[in-house]
Order: sequence, then structure tokens, then C-alpha cells
Amino acid sequence: MNKKTFFTEKLLEWYHPDERPLPWKAIKNPYFIWLSEIILQQTRVQQGLPYYHKFTEKYPTIVDLANAPEDEVFKLWEGLGYYSRARNLHFAAKTVATNHQGIFPTTYADIHALKGVGDYTAAAIASFAYGLPHAVVDGNVYRVLARFFGIKTPIDTTAGKKEFSTLADELLARKQPALYNQAIMDFGATHCTPKTPNCTNCLHQEHCVAFQTKQVANLPVKSKKIKKRDRYFYYLILNNGSEVFLHKRTEKDIWASLYEFPLIELNKQVEGLFLMEALEESSEWKMLFDNQSAVVKSISTKYKQTLSHQRISALFLEIEIKPPFFYEKNKLIAIERKKIKNFAFPKIISNYLEDKKN
Repeated sequence: MNKKTFFTEKLLEWYHPDERPLPWKAIKNPYFIWLSEIILQQTRVQQGLPYYHKFTEKYPTIVDLANAPEDEVFKLWEGLGYYSRARNLHFAAKTVATNHQGIFPTTYADIHALKGVGDYTAAAIASFAYGLPHAVVDGNVYRVLARFFGIKTPIDTTAGKKEFSTLADELLARKQPALYNQAIMDFGATHCTPKTPNCTNCLHQEHCVAFQTKQVANLPVKSKKIKKRDRYFYYLILNNGSEVFLHKRTEKDIWASLYEFPLIELNKQVEGLFLMEALEESSEWKMLFDNQSAVVKSISTKYKQTLSHQRISALFLEIEIKPPFFYEKNKLIAIERKKIKNFAFPKIISNYLEDKKN
């Protein structure tokens, strides 16, 4: 038996579907499978599970999702992060409703054509929903294959992606693609984990190149280290009696389509005595207040949020304003503060509001 055949057969022998039950396993509903795959992109299973339940209950069909208002979808997504996923999810649902008469596509090519669906997601849906022979390649698969076969080609390069994709396709159990794909992903998620793999009790131990050469901790290889940019946000929470003012982010930046308070971003962290001076000198402050009176009631402690390529530090200033306040020229909307829970905010703002409530 060659090494590739051994790998596939041992993996299928190891896999027991009932050991890690999840609601999207062992179902053939392509819409629910697609939902689960989009939610689990860059999200751990335990974090994504409640969102899967919320979406399937709120939108039992893809047409229900397509017909939902965007703000409602974003509010339901709130807290999951990577909001482009929610935007693409909604757009793809509308595509299915309009171009496919509300019926989820049945071919790999048509699934792949949906907004937000890449090679991995298309392969997962095609194999799980329709039994089509397409191999999945996600982080778990990269790790398992890199270690077992001793592959040192960086996974974040074109050459690496091609090499792993070709190998994954060769290993695929073509008569049982769904079972094989689920097996290799579960093996990576529960056994061949990133930091503490269970090598001492591994069925692949004897043939695993990484284990035999003591390279487990060094594989897979990545060539690029992500550089994170530091950003400094100062949110102005403008209170006019029971009203507060919000802005919807529309620019090509993080958190597009989410709501926030009027924001001043400075190029460095400013606190203490120099904070108000720096804010009042900014063009945003001058445009907002235009010599109108504003009283700063409180300044929060520092809040932080780390994104894939950015580190955000934020302070929140509770400010009392007096009419007239010409908020429309600043593209702000006035709402009753008690209705603030109806709007979808970035996590850093939600955290502040939750602390304020308590």
C-alpha cells in the first residue's frame, strides 16, 4: 500500500461521525451548510454555533435571508467580526433568490460564483450537500498534510496553494467525498491541532514525516508575517436630552455598514491634559460643533480591539450638547438612546455600551 492510500484509508478508519456532533453535519440542506461554512470562516465552532442557530431560526430559507433588511442581518451578525462575510452572505442570498429562483446552486462552478465563496467553501458545500468529488483545503487540512508528508512549501504562496490543492485532490476518497472531507477537517481540529497535537496516540505516527523528524511544531510553514497597524479612535457620544447621534460607516474601511458614534481618529495616542486640545484642533471637531456649546461629561477608560491587520484603541467621550445642533450636515442620524440596542455596532462600541448599561 502506498503512502497516499494508507493516509486516506487510515483517516476513514479513524473517523466516527457521532463523536463530534454538530447541527450542520449529516444534513443535505445546501443553504444550511453554506450558512455554517460562512459563519465558521475565521471563527471557532463554539463561537459560531449560536449564530448558526440564530440565522437558521430567523431565516429558515435562503429567500427569507435575501428579503431581510441589511441592518437586520448585520445586527444578527453583531459580535462575529469580519463583517464583509455578512455583507457577502446577504448579497449571495439575493443572487440565489434572483438568478436561481431561490434554489441553491447544485454545481461546484455555480456555488463558487456566489459572492464570498472561495475554493474551500465551494468544495465543502458541493461535497457535503451533493456528494460531489471536490477536496476541501482549509487550515486544518494544510496542517495535517504538511506534517504527515513533511511539506515545507509555504501555505501562503501560490506554489504552496497549488501543491496542497493537488495533493488533497489525490487523497480524496471519491466515492465518499463528504465523509473524507469531514474526517480530515475533524482530525485537524481535534487531534492534529496547532499547538498541542496528540502525537503519542496518533494512527499516522509511524508514517508522519514531521513526527519522525521532530518538525511537528515547525509545520506548516508561512512565509509572511502579518504586520498590524495601530489606530487611535475617539468616539464622541453626543447627548441631546434623550437623543443620541449615530453615523453609518460607508467608506472602504473596517466595519463598513455598521453604526458608530461621531469619530475623530488621531495619528497617535493622546490622553490627559492634551486630549481636548488635540480633539478641538481637529477638522472633525470644528465641523461637528461649529462654535456651538458642548460639555464633556465623562471620558472612558481605554478600550481595545485587535483585528487581523489592525489594533484599535478607543476612548469614549460622553458629551452634552445644546440646540441648535445641525447634525444632518455631518450625515448623522438622531435616535432615542433607549433604542440604541436595535443598531449593529463594532464590538469595541458594543463593549462600551454593555459596560455603560451595567
